[in-house]
Amino acid sequence: MPESSCHSPLLTDLYELTMAAAYFENNINATASFELFVRTLPLERTYLLLAGLEQALDFLETLEFQPPQIEFLRRHPVFRHVSDRFFDCLRNLRFAGEVWAIPEGTPVFAQEPLLRVTAPIIEAQIVETFLLTTLTFQTLIATKAARVVQAARGRGVVEFGSRRAHGPEAGVLAARAAYIGGCIGTSNVEAGFRFGIPTYGTVAHSFVMAYDSEEESFRQFQRIFPEHAVLLVDTYNTLAAVDKIIQSGLRPRGVRLDSGDLVELSKAVRRRLNSSGLNDTKIFASGDLDELMISEILARGAPVDMFGVGTALATSRDAPALGGVYKLVETKFNQQPHYRAKFSEEKFTYPGPKQVFRFCDPQGAYDRDLIGRADEHKEDAETLLTCVMRNGRRMLASPPLEQIRDRAQHALGRLPGRYRELCNAASYPISFSAALEELMKEVQKSMLQT
Repeated sequence: MPESSCHSPLLTDLYELTMAAAYFENNINATASFELFVRTLPLERTYLLLAGLEQALDFLETLEFQPPQIEFLRRHPVFRHVSDRFFDCLRNLRFAGEVWAIPEGTPVFAQEPLLRVTAPIIEAQIVETFLLTTLTFQTLIATKAARVVQAARGRGVVEFGSRRAHGPEAGVLAARAAYIGGCIGTSNVEAGFRFGIPTYGTVAHSFVMAYDSEEESFRQFQRIFPEHAVLLVDTYNTLAAVDKIIQSGLRPRGVRLDSGDLVELSKAVRRRLNSSGLNDTKIFASGDLDELMISEILARGAPVDMFGVGTALATSRDAPALGGVYKLVETKFNQQPHYRAKFSEEKFTYPGPKQVFRFCDPQGAYDRDLIGRADEHKEDAETLLTCVMRNGRRMLASPPLEQIRDRAQHALGRLPGRYRELCNAASYPISFSAALEELMKEVQKSMLQT
């Protein structure tokens, strides 16, 4: 069976390719603009933290059908009546369009275009699936991470979710998104190798259980890792394990609590460690945690120094999907624009290429957003969408991940706290410009007359 890559053009829905074939066979040679946005925010989300643009641009820059992929499509029964010329078209196809996008690490909201693709319609159409899955997944996880990090109140959060992620690549990209969201690192070694994210690890229950003596497992692990040992103390009896560490004269970097009443256990563990001079030994807590649990743990005075968060973070378990869509907003035939929109109930879209204008208060905090036409200008607002790709090539080198993470933390600091509450947060004000509303009326009137 032929191998495929994470940038394969076949990472798409079949109907993207059947539409492409129909465009080709019917001589639809338009230049098309599509916009990607999220219709509505999940429950208890009042903002999203944009992530995934780097992988989206990588895909566009390397888009290319390989001969075995073309032969696979040629043999597919749905393409039985499609001419050989279409497959020749695929053989030579490269993305040569333009992309406007909001930078990674920017707080964004429902209905705002996160990315706009303008390209020959076949190129713009077949990339839909990859762009949606890449941007919405990483944005989902980055947003969840930002909530978890907020709940931790300055204590470090490590992303621990690879083993519960929806596949190995999802685990790697979840680690990247979580780092953008504010996590200090990940347990995923591939993410550390690929993206330079700090990696963290402790020890598993199996290591403790492999020894006849719990104390011996602690001693042997710290002997090999004297500066980094974080010992897992809840395999048998948490407080008894801590006593064994103290009595053995060990000075681990940290101890990890993974079960039980983390509040009372952490208090008891801290007292024992401090009374024995192990004031510098950190308490690391894990065990199916999420932002609400962390918030409660700290509110009850738990002396936890760091948290490991896995399943709830890598899967965004309480809100595991974003309603992202990729909609046609304009076609051009011979440079003449034709605005496009949907008018179906509850799923209508606004026509034409757009810009997002962000207004700030005198202190620099985000105040409100306005979605307007791309050719509008608002002197007192920040414009969020910028041109990141032209003629199929990046305009600038992608920023380092650390810079994206710093941007995200700075930007979240500019979003007033009432919009970032973990529960029952206020809704950030979003509106549409008068010019965009007028265009909507014109297009609706025009379409109803045809």
